[in-house]
Amino acid sequence: MLSDDGMDLILRNARTHNFWQDKPVSDVTVQALHELLRHGPTSANCSPARFLFIRTPEGKARLAPHLSDGNHDKTMAAPVTAIVAYDMRFYEHLAKLFPHNLDARTWFEGNDEVVFSTAFRNGTLQGAYLMIAARALGLDIGAMSGFDNAGVDAEFFPDGRFRSNFLCNIGYGDPTEMPPKNPRPDFDEVCELL
Repeated sequence: MLSDDGMDLILRNARTHNFWQDKPVSDVTVQALHELLRHGPTSANCSPARFLFIRTPEGKARLAPHLSDGNHDKTMAAPVTAIVAYDMRFYEHLAKLFPHNLDARTWFEGNDEVVFSTAFRNGTLQGAYLMIAARALGLDIGAMSGFDNAGVDAEFFPDGRFRSNFLCNIGYGDPTEMPPKNPRPDFDEVCELL
């Protein structure tokens, strides 16, 4: 089991950051982030998430017109913004990822509804793994909606294979700019034991 300090780091004391220190995130750190998150489980090991890590001024300039007003400044200031997307043809990789059942591709091919629900659900899980892995590596995150998905997809994924799900700013948060943590639901408000 993780220590209390570990649980505090990845969940209990973790915060959504909107302000960032002027401290870069290295290529080595981004690669370590993927190395850790890729081990999180997905159904049939389908691993449909695709991550575009935007770090350059040119990349941020391409993203900027698609952001809501409330997300613009914090995204431009973040060292890295990940577009968390999902691959609508993830099943093409199942022979490698799920080799003990070479028929797995047939579960999806030609069934757009199942492809979408599987890609979106599992890609979202992998986005959560991204956030937990970032925190485990000492990074801070700021996940968000508040952008034009169609515009982002046209700009960065024009062939339509990948679709954006959400954005996640990554870096080193400014601890002087943290409001109090918002409340969370209590067990009896959202859970039931049968």
